Amino acid sequence: MKVLVFGATGAAGGSVLRACASSPAVDEVRAIARRAPASASGRVRVFIHDDFLDYSRVAEAFRDVDACFWCLGISATQVPDEAAYRVITHGFAMAAARMLARHSPRAAFHFVSGQGAALDSRMMWARVKAQTEQDLISGFGAVCWRPAFIDGADSANAPRFLQVMRPVFRLLRPFRGLYVAGEDIGFAMIQATVEKRRARIIDNRELRSMADRQRQSMARGA
Repeated sequence: MKVLVFGATGAAGGSVLRACASSPAVDEVRAIARRAPASASGRVRVFIHDDFLDYSRVAEAFRDVDACFWCLGISATQVPDEAAYRVITHGFAMAAARMLARHSPRAAFHFVSGQGAALDSRMMWARVKAQTEQDLISGFGAVCWRPAFIDGADSANAPRFLQVMRPVFRLLRPFRGLYVAGEDIGFAMIQATVEKRRARIIDNRELRSMADRQRQSMARGA
């Protein structure tokens, strides 16, 4: 398959990029980013771009792909208000989904959301994530992932609190509902694309199970 990755310079996206580059199920990896990811290998084609509401200059990246893995995002603590958070979380993703539908209408759109997303939540980020899920599923049949703590690639953009607490959070590894390795998000997305999953929300437990199936497939050389 051919995949397009967003957020490849972040903790989750960088891990997803590595998973795609290592999977025999993926023939070609493309990434749209403001700068080249440090983990980009020779298998990754990078499109440098800085306007995530208008992708017309990088339309080529969307053509003839099988899936788009949306891992771009920001912590609500890193933006001044809800309006700014909504543009990044909802606006950027919806613009990409529209572009994907135009140039690869059969492709699957995968959106990294977050555990606890809910339209009636008291937390602003959870409401915005849930609204984005709803609009992507209804408009594009997207698969929306709700990971718990993501043990992802090192990223200068990650909140310092998460970087400091990462060793502590790794103690949650045995609990399948509370922890996920960043690369497993990528493996789960690949597996979901292979299985032709569409229009649903996937929680952390199921995510890890799907990643296990992809790892088993890789071990068999499939």
